[in-house]
Amino acid sequence: MAIYNLTGYNMEAFTLLGIPGLEQYHVWISIPFCLIYFVAIVGNSVLLYLIAMEHSLHAPMFFFLSMLAITDLILSTTCVPKSLSIFWFGPQEISFPGCLTQLFFLHYSFVLDSAILMAMAFDRYVAICSPLTYNTILTPRTIVKIAVGISFRSFCVFVPCVFLVNRLPFCRTHNIPHTYCEHIGVARLACADISINIWYGFCVPIMTVIIDVILIAVSYILILCAVFRLPSQDARQKALGTCGSHVCVILMFYIPAFFSILAHRFGHNVPRTFHIVFANLYVIIPPALNPIVYGVKTKQIREKVILLLLPKRSH
Repeated sequence: MAIYNLTGYNMEAFTLLGIPGLEQYHVWISIPFCLIYFVAIVGNSVLLYLIAMEHSLHAPMFFFLSMLAITDLILSTTCVPKSLSIFWFGPQEISFPGCLTQLFFLHYSFVLDSAILMAMAFDRYVAICSPLTYNTILTPRTIVKIAVGISFRSFCVFVPCVFLVNRLPFCRTHNIPHTYCEHIGVARLACADISINIWYGFCVPIMTVIIDVILIAVSYILILCAVFRLPSQDARQKALGTCGSHVCVILMFYIPAFFSILAHRFGHNVPRTFHIVFANLYVIIPPALNPIVYGVKTKQIREKVILLLLPKRSH
């Protein structure tokens, strides 16, 4: 009769090994990662500063954009500093509570990002399809309710994963061949049945994100129908221009996200090294590109950034 001594079985630290097969290139890999992370921190911080300080940016669209910037900062900061320490100093230990905290904020940020993009699509739908009632529909009270609702939904979707991992006995290896803790990767180290982890970790978040994608698609179909009914070409171009940055961010977020999730679940022939490299790029590139895209394609932000970097000289 084999009985595991479960007392403190999940108190041992894990060891994050980095990118298997590329250990000798870790220092070189760290250079672009560090630069992109710096861009993400500076870009999102500047975006938050402008939205907070400029009264003209105190609108629902920019409130949701500030939520997206905060979530991107959480997403990248949850994973990248630990990854860089692995690249620079070799395999790093992470405590079991620290691992749970990291995997929660990683997945929570992902689901919250998706919900924020859905809220932004709704904002664009109201602005273009019902411009006369925009301020009466998206009141400050409504915006706060939406923000609290999507944050609470994202919390409820992924907090069970923490308990699902916490219940598992880790009586074999504590080495994680990755640069950060993520739900299924940690669960697969357990010496117990992880069927619930696999099905919950795949089905519930995927269904949640798919619902967001469907609602975003419906919003933009209605937006396009409204845009092409506008009388003048200038009005159509202006309406499409206000949505251009949002569409770019949506594509940058969902395409690599779905690829990473599906490859992790079904891509058994995908080399582990490729998957881990891609997973690292996913948590750092969208947070770095989002403020750049909005800065380039959103006129109000572009003008404020120019004034911030190149203030007018007094004559």
